[in-house]
Amino acid sequence: MTGDPRTPGREPFSSPPAEALAAAPDALRRESPAAHGSRLVRTPSGVRSPEEFCRRMTRASDSNFYYSFLLLPRSRRQAIYAVYAYCRAVDDVVDSPESDDPAADLLFWRRELDRCFSGYARHPITYQLARFKDRFGLRKEHFLEILHGVEMDLERDRYETFEDLYRYCYRVAGVVGLVCAQVFGHRDPATRDYAVSMGIGFQLVNILRDLKADTERGRIYLPLEDLWRFGCTEKDLLGGNPGAGFDALMRFECERARETLHHARRKLPAVDRRSMWPAEAMGGVYQRLLETISARPRRVLEGRISIPRWRKAALALVARLGRMQTP
Repeated sequence: MTGDPRTPGREPFSSPPAEALAAAPDALRRESPAAHGSRLVRTPSGVRSPEEFCRRMTRASDSNFYYSFLLLPRSRRQAIYAVYAYCRAVDDVVDSPESDDPAADLLFWRRELDRCFSGYARHPITYQLARFKDRFGLRKEHFLEILHGVEMDLERDRYETFEDLYRYCYRVAGVVGLVCAQVFGHRDPATRDYAVSMGIGFQLVNILRDLKADTERGRIYLPLEDLWRFGCTEKDLLGGNPGAGFDALMRFECERARETLHHARRKLPAVDRRSMWPAEAMGGVYQRLLETISARPRRVLEGRISIPRWRKAALALVARLGRMQTP
């Protein structure tokens, strides 16, 4: 798939946007802003359309991806906002203390996916996804796989080995990479391997960056075999006071994530270097996160590490210009 489609897609719904917005679950329709640092993103006030709903939800999350999305052509940008909003919404189901019954909330999304891919979406996010599913070849099974990954957080909070963790990362991030590659417009099927590996690499970095928040929820995503190898205990990690082996453990995990990202970039076919520039921009942000964590591993025990917005924007612009200069 090349270029950006110029003709608008056929609107598959009879329901107006206002009705789609009215069907949003309460957790997504609250008008009060989310607390700083909360992973629950509520609907901003004044939203009038599904398109605006997804855009505002993406922007409110202060995602590392947002500035790359801004430079996409309009239809691709609208589609990727919907993809991101979906991922954020289902992730918030298991991370938010305001969800009384996460399993029931995830069931809502499973049923909403059925409606989305049969032409009767009721939620503003799936309304937007349905607008672009045919244009960009979005597949229902990918969104279900993401949902299965989120459900794993309801079933387990430890991973014995990296192989165990890999399955989780594939579902919640590798598959997201596949969906993004569809929206970005890849042509070579080999680019799917690149997209999966990049997604998994991003997730490995997220696990390191979010270590404090996750342990506060009682979750440890670092493989237990790695903790044992470096002499760290679950108790000390959960208590925020790991032993002397913690720095070496974190640098080991940083190197694994770094190699995953490097391996992904070696897989990117030349024909798709132009279309995948947003992923490369994201890779630049995550590379800097890794450098920050590796230089001072215990920084993750103090709170979430972030890259300044101006740097994210600059990395996105550099990647975009690099795309334009590619022969």
